[in-house]
Amino acid sequence: MPNIHSSISFGLVNIPILMNPIIRNNDTSFNQLHKECLHRISYVKYCEHCKTKVKENDIIKGYEYEKDKYLTFPKSELDKLKPENEHEIEIISFIDMKEIDPAYFEKSYLLDTEKKSKSYNLFCEALKRSKKVALAKTVIGSKFYYCILRFSNVGIIMTTLFFQEEVILPDENLKLDVPEKELDLAMKIIDERKGKFEPEKYQDEYQNNIKDAIDDKLNGKPVKKTKKTQKKQIDDLLEALEKSLKKK
Repeated sequence: MPNIHSSISFGLVNIPILMNPIIRNNDTSFNQLHKECLHRISYVKYCEHCKTKVKENDIIKGYEYEKDKYLTFPKSELDKLKPENEHEIEIISFIDMKEIDPAYFEKSYLLDTEKKSKSYNLFCEALKRSKKVALAKTVIGSKFYYCILRFSNVGIIMTTLFFQEEVILPDENLKLDVPEKELDLAMKIIDERKGKFEPEKYQDEYQNNIKDAIDDKLNGKPVKKTKKTQKKQIDDLLEALEKSLKKK
């Protein structure tokens, strides 16, 4: 879904942008095959009631309000329900990033321009200096979203948000009762293992194993089992913390 044309509505300023997803799935693609003949499985849209295959043009959406009873909605009716200015990213307010629990983050897009504009550059610099993120609303495809726009070194990144009813979190805050000695050891372990976020170093071990297995099979070799380290289970928390500290 590259190069979606949209615009940022910032007060009375309109900023034309191109929206591009920045996440690419790295999973190895497998096809489903019939194990008897190794031919691909096809999926047919079939109506049980009419005992016939159904074309895409003959399918409409239905809401089941009672068992086997539906309200039908053709595309023309659903289009009437879309918010106005659906191809616009309308800014509502500016907030602190730390106010948002990362559990609400869904998918991210880079908002760029075909040619850098004064209004785009101004908005980037304003976000950078304010150290705020813009809370906005928009429509992508057929789905309505709230989202945040934040400044990054490569441009404005927009992240869509899940709605509160989609995020299942407990209503009550977690109550902690921790012995001071164990906490002190845990803090020492954290201090000894401090590091930096370096995404270029993080590899998808499972996908790498699959790719190696594909190469092995192509070369007539058996698939090798991944070596797994056996860890000794220590039930006593204090002992486990102390040994973790020594193990470094």
